[in-house]
Amino acid sequence: MLSKTFSKTWPLFFGLGMMMIANGLQGTLLGLRASIEEFSVLTTGLIMSSYYFGFLAGSWNVPKFISQVGHIRVFAALASLASTTVLMHGVFVDPFLWFFIRALTGFAYAGLYLVVESWLNDAATNKNRGTIMGAYMVVTFLGMSLGQGLLNFADPSQIQLFVIVSILVSLALVPIALSRRPAPDFSVNETIKISTIWKRSPLGILGTIMGGLTSAAIFSIGPIFALDIGLSTAAISGFMASFLIGAMIFQMPIAWVSDHMDRRKMIIALGALSAVTSFGLMITPPSSFILYFGVMALIGGVSMPIYSQCISHVNDHLSPRQFVASSSTLLLLNGAGAAVGPLLVTGIMQIFGVDAYIVFLICGFSVIAVFGIYRSFRVDAVPLEDQNDAILMPARGSSFSIYQDD
Repeated sequence: MLSKTFSKTWPLFFGLGMMMIANGLQGTLLGLRASIEEFSVLTTGLIMSSYYFGFLAGSWNVPKFISQVGHIRVFAALASLASTTVLMHGVFVDPFLWFFIRALTGFAYAGLYLVVESWLNDAATNKNRGTIMGAYMVVTFLGMSLGQGLLNFADPSQIQLFVIVSILVSLALVPIALSRRPAPDFSVNETIKISTIWKRSPLGILGTIMGGLTSAAIFSIGPIFALDIGLSTAAISGFMASFLIGAMIFQMPIAWVSDHMDRRKMIIALGALSAVTSFGLMITPPSSFILYFGVMALIGGVSMPIYSQCISHVNDHLSPRQFVASSSTLLLLNGAGAAVGPLLVTGIMQIFGVDAYIVFLICGFSVIAVFGIYRSFRVDAVPLEDQNDAILMPARGSSFSIYQDD
């Protein structure tokens, strides 16, 4: 049964893999190229933030396009847009243009993810949903890790790497465009307001926003920080890949443990550990590559599950019919935090220097832990027998894995 499911979904996983390799390479490449072109740190932060503004716009508007013209046409159009915009980065090296081009890329990727994830969600059942979601997470983080390795294939100051990203996005289109699987249903059973979620789970709201803010700061500005502290291009690719590999390894074990304890304690622990491991970057010499990359892997391992845990914590306070609507709302809040993160951290770095990057991460993660402790003294925990199964979600995506069959 499971092999039959994967035989039907391999085009989606292949397409997702190509997209993640491309996006992983493109994000790091743009940060490096911006530094090479001597864009200011704040200017680079604006460019990187524009991706998340575009992503928010795509998350809001693409479902409307899908309902009008269908999944395949929307996916083909957005893949073409993503393939084109990355080439425009290499041809038109101008910070003003890059801001709008990067926003278009974010818009396109929001729709691409939405199509792939909704299709996978439609293919999954309650019996195999966890396995498919686990495979989805592995493909996501492994693909982004492999993208970091491609950074060493050509000179970041030239156009070749942008061409490679364009090719990868185009390859993602082929199997999905040829897929005969029927389009999934995009109907949402119930809507839910942010104020309702806040009343049920303030920690879920704050953790989701702060998780987006810190993860975007790492993904977008991490390469610039690494370059500023003297790492080579090869070392920067290892630095970013370590973070993603750590995230891939820790996600499922943390989800399993959180199902057997007060979810708030897990969120508090992840926030505190993320702050402590971020401090480790400050006291570990970058020249000790293995140790430095190990610290980065730990940061990825304990910080990336925060978003998933916050969704799970919110779901523990809602009915199953509200899961899809709440996850869509939390996705937008996570995206809002992500849009602010690169801009905020680069503004601080512009004033206080490169070390402010680590201080920013420490403070961001500490806010989650401290607020979680505060909430623990205010409200009783949800009994373990009433907790829902933990949700595995990257810090961007659709409502894949949230929906439960009746």
